[in-house]
Amino acid sequence: MAIYLTELDPDELWFPSPENALADPNGLLAFGGDLSPERLLLAYQHGIFPWYGPGEPILWWSPTPRAVFNPMTFKPAKSLKKFQKKHAYKVSINKATDSVIDFCAAVRSEEETWLNEDMRAAYKRLAQRGNCHSVEVWQDEKLIGGLYGISVGQIFCGESMFSLSTNASKIALWYFCHHFQQFGGKLIDCQVMNPHLQSLGAYELQREEFAQTLLSYKKEPIDKRCFSEQWLTLPLEGINEL
Repeated sequence: MAIYLTELDPDELWFPSPENALADPNGLLAFGGDLSPERLLLAYQHGIFPWYGPGEPILWWSPTPRAVFNPMTFKPAKSLKKFQKKHAYKVSINKATDSVIDFCAAVRSEEETWLNEDMRAAYKRLAQRGNCHSVEVWQDEKLIGGLYGISVGQIFCGESMFSLSTNASKIALWYFCHHFQQFGGKLIDCQVMNPHLQSLGAYELQREEFAQTLLSYKKEPIDKRCFSEQWLTLPLEGINEL
């Protein structure tokens, strides 16, 4: 039986249901369209994200299972607590979003070239609109790690992370989980499981469960203070409790 992939018209703002995504390749749903802020936000609100390589059209995905973190139950390893107690990296939110996006693109391997110039520009536009946010990790006033993603209600859709120094991206995630849940955040979407995410405690949800969770949490607004530009801290016991 022939399988036809939906082509999106740049002049029409819609997506097919994620239930129509292919099983092979896992989650491929549609191609075409554009990277306008409106289309990107619509995509993330329905559990869809863009990912495509050089010479390809824009490809839209909604794979199953879905890798996620629960920020309320995230527990850093004792070794990470010891490391941060010794090195005292500083962590901020939304102080250098454009730089985080650029670093995420620069440090990816040659096989992961999806974060091209058009994609970077698209996420920077979302940041200007207050929809894309970053977490930065600093040492001696130098940016050494971080992550960025899209906020959808009480869900944070993580896009990419980078690390130029030991444990920098892990510390970004640790501090962000603590901060996010304090302001009402319920779930962090990481898209597809990989060994690094699994080592940090990510777990998987099947498409139906993820869709129900997304439907529930995207309708509830996050406290606006969550994504105001600021330095992030932990309670003293967060670092000292070993």
